[in-house]
Amino acid sequence: MAAMELRHLRYFVAVAEKLSFTAAAEALGVAQPPLSQQIRDLETEIGTCLLERTTRRVSLTQAGQDFLVRARAILHSAQDATERAHAIGCGSVGVLNVGLTGSMLAGPLGGLIHKFQETFAGVDIQIHEMSPDKQIAALKSGQTDISFLRTPPQDPDLLSELAWSEGIAVVLPKGHGIVSESVTLSRLKDEKFVFLRLRDSLFARHILQCCIGAGFYPTISQQAVEAASLTSLVAAGFGVALIPEFVAKLAHANVTYRPVVSPILSADVHALYHLRSGPMAQNFLALMRSDAERLAAELRRG
Repeated sequence: MAAMELRHLRYFVAVAEKLSFTAAAEALGVAQPPLSQQIRDLETEIGTCLLERTTRRVSLTQAGQDFLVRARAILHSAQDATERAHAIGCGSVGVLNVGLTGSMLAGPLGGLIHKFQETFAGVDIQIHEMSPDKQIAALKSGQTDISFLRTPPQDPDLLSELAWSEGIAVVLPKGHGIVSESVTLSRLKDEKFVFLRLRDSLFARHILQCCIGAGFYPTISQQAVEAASLTSLVAAGFGVALIPEFVAKLAHANVTYRPVVSPILSADVHALYHLRSGPMAQNFLALMRSDAERLAAELRRG
């Protein structure tokens, strides 16, 4: 006979559990003669009898009793391996690595992650907090599967799509002279600014260009790595800051927030992922497409 196959183990286990070739053949949906032949081939391969047969009964030999325990374990392991491979192929099991800056969690992303974990309990989401330039490198090297960025770079190896729309607010020190409910960008031309670090952040460079487009070059007194740090710098008196609207939801006692209305500035968030992204990443992207804007609307109402 050829090398032992899982089929032989299944046939043997069926006979051993039924202690009847007729009942085992019916349970397996095969004819009895081929089943008997497969058991004989198995015993020949092993070199010992596993079953004692008489005209009236079938029983297990001592070797057969031991082999039954191990055959069941092998079949169980094979079934587990099959189910896990299928689950991984469907994206419902494994590890999903997400790159982001910490301020992203102030928006819809936290809700998306929560819903994804409820839907795909077998997937472990690992958050990698890093600067935008490092996010791109991590994505291209395979360290992460998806990244979330404002003002994403153009890269032929990566795909980008809008995750959710987000406006921009100005953060003012408490007691600032601007008391109107909204602010035009040109109204801020004489202010000192705190910015995200220009060398790291495409978003910061985008804001810089918006200021230039409004007719002034901003005076930058401080630069920070994280958007959430800008609020503390404003509270400390270093100037005003332009920040994404959901970061402005993280209220600080010593500052006030006003929407910027002219021009309407965008802090839209994009998902970046590899051209060959796997099924887990695709499942997360599908959830993002269906739920991100709804979650953003809920945050605005809240």
